Amino acid sequence: MSKFWKIFQYGYLIIALIFFIEGIIRWNLEREKAYIWFSFGFFITLVFFFKRNFRKKIEKRNTQN
Repeated sequence: MSKFWKIFQYGYLIIALIFFIEGIIRWNLEREKAYIWFSFGFFITLVFFFKRNFRKKIEKRNTQN
């Protein structure tokens, strides 16, 4: 199950990349919506780092027990 979560967490980065690309595409057309796309991309990137840190803590705790 641990390998599944390691692979799954990189899906967050892929989704964040899609949001950033969409924000770049919309930058010249609708700047207000581009900010929303960038904020979603930033939020998902933060979720990636949070989940990775949390998973490492859990794995470390499981190996100590």
